[in-house]
Amino acid sequence: MTNLKEIFASNLKAKRQNYGITQAQLAEKVGVSTHHIAMIKIARHYPTLDLVERIANSLDIEIYELFTVKPTPENAIEQLYKVVAKNIDQVVADAEEKALTAYDKKNSN
Repeated sequence: MTNLKEIFASNLKAKRQNYGITQAQLAEKVGVSTHHIAMIKIARHYPTLDLVERIANSLDIEIYELFTVKPTPENAIEQLYKVVAKNIDQVVADAEEKALTAYDKKNSN
């Protein structure tokens, strides 16, 4: 899941189910059609900020909970790999710069 619509749609479904209401009940609570909620759930429509706020309030959750991705072990390993790779690249670049500086210094004498 990489795009915001998909993240929102997945979280909306999970939070609604956790709250124990149907799409129709949520739609009624927030003042939109069941079809509109269904289109959001399958990531075809994207809600306005006002609707996002009404949905969060109706589900008794914080707004950010509709947009966050829970870390998984795979995500954590991927993030760690990226940090390590970036650090290695920086160490290599620094070493190359020092070597070139030393070489230039030695050959300018």
